Amino acid sequence: MSENPLRICHLTYVHNRYDVRIFHKECKSLASAGFDVSFIVADGLPDEIKDGIKIYGVPKEASKIKQILRATKNVYKKAVELNADVYHFHDPPLLPYGNKLKRLGKTVIFDSHEDFPRQIQGRSWVPGIFSGMVAYVLEKYEDYCCRKYDTIISATPYINERFKKVNTSAVNINNYPFLNEFKIESSAQGKKEPNSICYIGGITEIRGLTYVIRALEGTNIKLHLAGGIVPQAFEEKLRSEAGWKNVEYHGHVSREQLREILNVSVAGIVTFLPLPNHVNAQPNKFFEYMSSSIAVIGSNYPLWKAIIEGHNCGLCVDPQDVEAIRKAMEYFVDNPAETEAKGKNGRKAIEEVYNWEQEEKKLVALYESFM
Repeated sequence: MSENPLRICHLTYVHNRYDVRIFHKECKSLASAGFDVSFIVADGLPDEIKDGIKIYGVPKEASKIKQILRATKNVYKKAVELNADVYHFHDPPLLPYGNKLKRLGKTVIFDSHEDFPRQIQGRSWVPGIFSGMVAYVLEKYEDYCCRKYDTIISATPYINERFKKVNTSAVNINNYPFLNEFKIESSAQGKKEPNSICYIGGITEIRGLTYVIRALEGTNIKLHLAGGIVPQAFEEKLRSEAGWKNVEYHGHVSREQLREILNVSVAGIVTFLPLPNHVNAQPNKFFEYMSSSIAVIGSNYPLWKAIIEGHNCGLCVDPQDVEAIRKAMEYFVDNPAETEAKGKNGRKAIEEVYNWEQEEKKLVALYESFM
């Protein structure tokens, strides 16, 4: 790297300053490669330097509307003040400011973590009758902006194919786990709870946990459930299910606590409901399960089946079929040798294909092309 490294600024108004994809993967990888990396986040916390990355906190607003209207503007103002060479932003509401940065002659990258128009169609606050129209308008605006940017980074192949149609420089950088973060040593296998399944991540109705908890009823299977449940009414609904007595609810957990839960589980479940943004998604969860050498129970979507069943590391089921979910969980609890074999297959796939170390090379190469 030269004495005057490329100055890179990541922008977000909604993610936290230690976000796994933005901070721990992208920012750290770029800093390790010798780039000058800053990260602006609207969390209202003090500025700091961590792991060589300069983090700038701008005010956090009280409501979602104010976050979109004010926090995005504050993020942009700070970005202009830093006068970086490359701006890499992560939230669709920052698209108008990406346009402004292009007009200032900057290199601009939009990092699409989700298929936003399809994601909107699964939101409860968008009335179903209008969701298709809202998604259409958002997609057209997103496409209009992204034609102008220097490149689009997408977190899945499906999203990348969409953006390739409007920006031929679009590149897919998957959100795969670090190679060794969740690696379980063979000496830890004795800690397994032979009847335990886990789910780790955000807990909302569209993620299918109602059906999972109903599938626990009448079994001796324990579900380690970790993550925030929203809204509160949904938590109350889950707790009213008969299968809740089989749940050990951990709430929000640290990465170390996450490792411990994975360590004691024989399988992990991720059965998101069949919404447009889910069918072609690649949830981090099943890669984390694979990384920790436990079997995976996933939804029976073609892309998910290609990964889970293609690598013989789990089973795919209809996410709304309680009996199918129950049978899959019982299979892994009742067949420990087969379950362990599938867990090893998943780990092998992580080591060969699905790891951040492979994706990091693509990210660094992209940035080197801007020098």
